Amino acid sequence: MTIQLTWPQILAWRLRRQFVSPAGGADAVAVARRLCGVQAQVSSSALLAVAVRSAEPDPGGIDRALWHERTLVKTWIMRGTLHLLPSDELAGYCAALATLRFWEKGSWQRGHGVTAAEISAIIEAVPHALGEQPLTREELVEAVVQVTGDAHLRQALTSGWGALLKPLSRLGELCYGPPRDGRVTFTAPRHWLPGWGAALPPSEEAGVRLARAYLGAHGPATPEMFDTWLFGGVARKAVLKGWFRDLGPELTEVETDDGRTLLALTEQLDDLAATRPCGEVHLLPGFDQYILGAPRNLEPLIPAPVKPKVSRQAGWISPVVVHEGRVAGVWEPKNTRVALELFEDVPQEALQTAVERIESLLAMK
Repeated sequence: MTIQLTWPQILAWRLRRQFVSPAGGADAVAVARRLCGVQAQVSSSALLAVAVRSAEPDPGGIDRALWHERTLVKTWIMRGTLHLLPSDELAGYCAALATLRFWEKGSWQRGHGVTAAEISAIIEAVPHALGEQPLTREELVEAVVQVTGDAHLRQALTSGWGALLKPLSRLGELCYGPPRDGRVTFTAPRHWLPGWGAALPPSEEAGVRLARAYLGAHGPATPEMFDTWLFGGVARKAVLKGWFRDLGPELTEVETDDGRTLLALTEQLDDLAATRPCGEVHLLPGFDQYILGAPRNLEPLIPAPVKPKVSRQAGWISPVVVHEGRVAGVWEPKNTRVALELFEDVPQEALQTAVERIESLLAMK
């Protein structure tokens, strides 16, 4: 029998599972683990995404976990974007994402001005170039040129936004190291992260674990929604189908009030069915996983008329005001104050409480 769920129920459940309602994250690692990563293209947004979900916000928690405890790692991963991930989960993410080797496509190579032989040389050289000490981008480029003997790679590796290094991050051969004099450094997970194994886990197992974790925070969902979040919608269909086939015994179909058929983890059905719609107001930062984990055309979350205000040019995702689980406005920080643009009426007392909380977090940074 198919379970019937309403979108207000589903969105309220996601807010609770994602430590938004209430703020229940124990620390930055716990938040990143539950959310399946925290996007870190904009560092201030990542800091706020963790803080707004933390029972006791800790302004130094992310840096401590990244550079001292090494329980978080920063790297290019989902959709080729920077994320914070629990260090002990990075290998599984890499194994799943390495099933799509985008750098082997001729169109990608031509677009980045390299040949198949050159990108292969970079992939082979970087693990040799990255030793025990993290390297700045300039130092890494020179080391690769020295290893390969190909000076042409210097120009290719120093242009763009690190596109030629992204295959290495997906293969588990490169991640961010601690900043040095305000500059980014890179290191190898095998040197940097405690307990890094000799090889990545099997992609079949990793993909199933990742799909299970995604549904546990961003579900119920479809395989296509998962693909959009993980790969940007370009997963190899046979791989995606195989992961969900293997996860199938743990899944149950649910039907939403707008007629969609989604998949939920069977163990979470009772909790989903018992969830009541959330009337609270929350302010979430830009590039928040609550928005990124769902399709941009999911109207119960982002009404079509306001989509251009949320999903903007160049992939920019605005900070949002959420009421009853859906986007009711956007906001932007003005130093430690908040400027609001509301699309619908929201309860003023609840809104003021949410604004005051965000402003207090902005003042902590």
